[in-house]
Amino acid sequence: MKLLNFNIIKLTGYLITGILIGFYFEITLSLVFTIFSTLTISLATHYFIHKNKTYKSLLFGILTLFTFVSIGIVSTKIYDSRNTKSHYTNQNLNLEHYNDLIFKISKRLKPDDYNNKYFVEILSINNTKVSGKIILNVDKTHPQEKPDIGNVYFTNAVFSEVTKPKNPFQFDYNKYLRQRNIYHQIFLKSDTMIQIKSKTSSLTGYAASFRDKVNASLKKEGFKDDALSIINALLLGQRQDISEETYNNYINAGVIHILAVSGLHVGILFLILTQLLKPLHRITYGKHIIKPLIIIFILWSFAFVVGLSPSVTRAVTMFSIITCAQFLKRPTNIINTLIISAFFMLLVKPIYLFDVGFQMSYLAVLAIVTIQPLLYKLWKPKSKVIDYFWQIFTVTIAAQLGVFPISLFYFHQFPSLFFISNIVIIPFLGIILGLGILVIALALLNSVPDFIVEIFSFIIDSLNGFIAWIAKFESFLFRDIPFNLYYVLACYFMILCGLYLWKAKSYKSIIYMLVSLFIFSSTLIYSKYKNSTSEFVIFNKNRSTLIGHKSNRHVKLYSNLDTTLLENSIIKNYAIGHSISHKTLDSLKSVYVFKNTSILVVDSLGIYNTKQLKPHYILLSNSPRVNLNRLIDSIKPKQIIADASNYKSYLIRWKQTCIQKKIPFHSTYEKGAYILLK
Repeated sequence: MKLLNFNIIKLTGYLITGILIGFYFEITLSLVFTIFSTLTISLATHYFIHKNKTYKSLLFGILTLFTFVSIGIVSTKIYDSRNTKSHYTNQNLNLEHYNDLIFKISKRLKPDDYNNKYFVEILSINNTKVSGKIILNVDKTHPQEKPDIGNVYFTNAVFSEVTKPKNPFQFDYNKYLRQRNIYHQIFLKSDTMIQIKSKTSSLTGYAASFRDKVNASLKKEGFKDDALSIINALLLGQRQDISEETYNNYINAGVIHILAVSGLHVGILFLILTQLLKPLHRITYGKHIIKPLIIIFILWSFAFVVGLSPSVTRAVTMFSIITCAQFLKRPTNIINTLIISAFFMLLVKPIYLFDVGFQMSYLAVLAIVTIQPLLYKLWKPKSKVIDYFWQIFTVTIAAQLGVFPISLFYFHQFPSLFFISNIVIIPFLGIILGLGILVIALALLNSVPDFIVEIFSFIIDSLNGFIAWIAKFESFLFRDIPFNLYYVLACYFMILCGLYLWKAKSYKSIIYMLVSLFIFSSTLIYSKYKNSTSEFVIFNKNRSTLIGHKSNRHVKLYSNLDTTLLENSIIKNYAIGHSISHKTLDSLKSVYVFKNTSILVVDSLGIYNTKQLKPHYILLSNSPRVNLNRLIDSIKPKQIIADASNYKSYLIRWKQTCIQKKIPFHSTYEKGAYILLK
């Protein structure tokens, strides 16, 4: 494939390999820099010795490969904030006790049921200057005002780790945050925070002030909360205030991408700027120097205002490269431009590689560039109107092909009406964005005509109404689709081979296609075999006992809860992860037998009978008042298990008893679900 002949694509592939090694393998910083320095010097020496040769040697290629792999590893080590001496985890502090903190609010996150959440940068602990980021949780029930982005506060708090997943296939939020250099969180009430500096004392504060000013102006002009939340998402990159119902409607309709400021939004802004700045072509250096510089400045200013999210940063980087290419009067190749932007973004911030939005953005654009032209050639309408909608349709199909495997992997659902949603929305999105920029500009001048407020509010309400209508067709939304990483890799290999076969119908392309089909089939067989095992699971369900017995693709659940339990996220995640096709629910029992292994359940009654049965395991549930010493002496079990239905004080006492008796103790509240495999 000619695509692989581009050097930048090869170098980006090497860089990604290094990033993966850096994240998943523990390598000391000194060793990394030693290897990097040695390889860089060797590559430079070899290049200057043989630079006059037309063809580079095999050794040059090998040195280039390992050098850029080492660059990827180095970038991950530099990105890891714990490798800096000033990081708070390197200060020998007792984080489990109260410490005096000074911190700055850097980003507002989506709140949960109990707290408003923020990313904060720590400036000092106990009067010692430190660095690092943590999560701040501020009690929502407290009447004080919310903290503002960019403000600096003083408080006294205890650090705690973010909870790790307690059940199989649960999203690992702890790992997600650790990859982003966040290792702890604090819980506060707003009246325990003393403001030291205002948000105008930092660049992020200025950006936040601008967004607040825009919102205040729009509210003053008469825009309601629902319309404001969409305007904030589409034009200011802030999605935190969108209601859960509206957000789910956009997901189910297959158009959640329009709520994230990305390439589509930046591209429209780029086109608007290109047209507005055309008069500069008439002056000296206007077209190739002044205009590109103004466009780049405005694009990056826009990116900063919306929060420098991965999607907008990628898009602005790509359009900046396109603008620079125009400045240098050189033709641009969209694939090269895309890969160059990815290379530099990953070099500066390697964590982008694991960002879902980053992955989907690049895969969608690559699919549009490579697949859409082939789809468009299948039919050439004579009518310009039909041709316009045919182009949108082929772009939508190509983009969905690009993100389909990874979308199933992350979200396990497929909105089959996505093409209808996109055909209706995309043509009008440019109008919405263009009119939205005008509305914001007029609002800041306090001069938005009432008819424009009514028109724009009507457009936003109509957009939300159409999305909600599409989302109602739940029979066209396929949910809970099992799709693992092996399927993703096999699918993308099959798509690449199919694309190669379409472009070059040859014996070689047919062989590639057959190989891809064989690999995909083998993946299906392997996954089915992997999920054919049996296991007994004691889940971590707050204030409840929940037990599961999995056999092949069937799971039988035991609980005293009603049938709504089958739709609980714990069970849904477990069913998707193991490709479960059938779920049943039964009441709790006092004894379970799993593959010649018996489990005795001692519940709140504290009654048990072991005359006929000597159980291997004991499950304590619902805080039984039982003499654990006597129970262990009489039964001598292999292990004591306690689920999350018990009081925490009981768990502490039982744990100490088991330590004294030298018997293993497993608390699902502390260690997560207990799984027996056979």
